[in-house]
Amino acid sequence: MGKRGAFYETAGCLRDVIQNHIFQVVALLAMEPPAGRDFGAVHNEKAKVFKAMRPLSPDDLVRGQYAGYRLETDVSKRSDVETFCALQLFIDSWRWDGVPWYLRSGKFLPDTATEILVELKPPPQKLFADAESVTCRSNYFRFRLSPNSAVALAARVKLAGKDFVGEQRELYLSDDRPGEETPYERLLGDAMRGDGALFTREDAVEAAWAVVDPVLKTHHRVRPYKRGSWGPKEADAIIAADGGWHNPSSAV
Repeated sequence: MGKRGAFYETAGCLRDVIQNHIFQVVALLAMEPPAGRDFGAVHNEKAKVFKAMRPLSPDDLVRGQYAGYRLETDVSKRSDVETFCALQLFIDSWRWDGVPWYLRSGKFLPDTATEILVELKPPPQKLFADAESVTCRSNYFRFRLSPNSAVALAARVKLAGKDFVGEQRELYLSDDRPGEETPYERLLGDAMRGDGALFTREDAVEAAWAVVDPVLKTHHRVRPYKRGSWGPKEADAIIAADGGWHNPSSAV
């Protein structure tokens, strides 16, 4: 945490990361194709996603706090501020009706990486004879944002031979560009030039805040978790029905 204790006491993970950053990623994934090639058209579609997000309730999220946070400089000894947040989100649009979005972020987790896993719905007819016995995920797309940019496609493929036995394999494409501007460097440069392409429009900001506003003050207390873990065990219950969390690694 360093010297950010005073800031985090007024913000917390839900405001600092989920609403401020991860919601932007969700909007880019969930938006419809823009009507034009300009950023204004992109902003229009992103705003529609924020306005379609269902407001959160206390049971939609688990808030965690790592052991030792209350010993940090400028942190209250009885702090209820979350350093970890996991939640289930719904977007009430015709395309995403009934599809859950699971978001998770936290401090002092086992690894530092930002990834999105889009899990595809399995077909009703199972092709592989061993499908019932394996514990691997369904086919999926994996988008990696940091520490490097990459995209991966995972599918279960048939092994050689007559039997319909499969193996999960992933096609991974990395786009590593040494010397490229960091996101904050680019953002500051755009601000100085008056280029608002990467900035969020006012109506979209207000719509995004409306999603988290119901749980900013009305929520369950934080759950403790150990440094180096993936957060409090209560967060696993949110996604248990859909196979559990994807734990990213900075190594791949």
